[in-house]
Amino acid sequence: MILYFSGTGNSAYVAKRIGKEVMDDVINLFEKIRNKDNSKLYSEDSWIIVVPTYAWRIPHIVQNWIENTEFTGSKDIYFVMTCGENIGNAGKYLKKLCLQKNMNYYGCAEIVMPENYIALFSTPTEEQAMEIIERAEVVIDKVASYIRNGEEFPQAKISIGDRMSSGIINDLFYPLFVHAKKFYVTNTCISCGKCLDVCPTNNIRMENKKPVWAENCTHCMACINRCPKEAIEYGKHSHGLPRYTCKKEMLY
Repeated sequence: MILYFSGTGNSAYVAKRIGKEVMDDVINLFEKIRNKDNSKLYSEDSWIIVVPTYAWRIPHIVQNWIENTEFTGSKDIYFVMTCGENIGNAGKYLKKLCLQKNMNYYGCAEIVMPENYIALFSTPTEEQAMEIIERAEVVIDKVASYIRNGEEFPQAKISIGDRMSSGIINDLFYPLFVHAKKFYVTNTCISCGKCLDVCPTNNIRMENKKPVWAENCTHCMACINRCPKEAIEYGKHSHGLPRYTCKKEMLY
């Protein structure tokens, strides 16, 4: 069974493509996470968790969901992480999670996809994004072949920088950067409520027909990137940057 969480479509596309290749069920975790649904799950086949990389580890909200959900049937689990550059030493923490869950860790695969973290980085143009996805598809197919054959993912060498990124930098990233204080809406907002619908933490509400952000943001960037009028900004950094969603994900 393939379980995925995705803010702007990268991990959704990877999960669906892998599902097609290995002929397995693909389940979006959005509603489960949003509704705090930790009901027991069962799969005869290996579990495959496909998620974006947040500061060189899996998102905290996904980690918390996994910790509080019972997985029955197969004890084997793969992790596939989409990222803009690399996943650092994420595997170290996933091994600990699997030990905690009494599951067999089959490795963590890295899939470089178009950057969507518009709060800190530059997002690609549509043409640039398609080129990145085209390069990623070869890697996705290779990942699918390991899963299909029941083989563990080969693991890359971990540098000191990787250890720092997934360790101390991740520890500092959430308290220092993961908040919604810089989100605001411009006059082009049409009060459609799309941002409320795509928020996995129910962190957005409407006041006077305009979105207002609370304190439970996970920085998935779904609201700002999926706004149909590009009416949401994040401080000054997002000004003029293209909004990114994975167009190919819509084909699956």
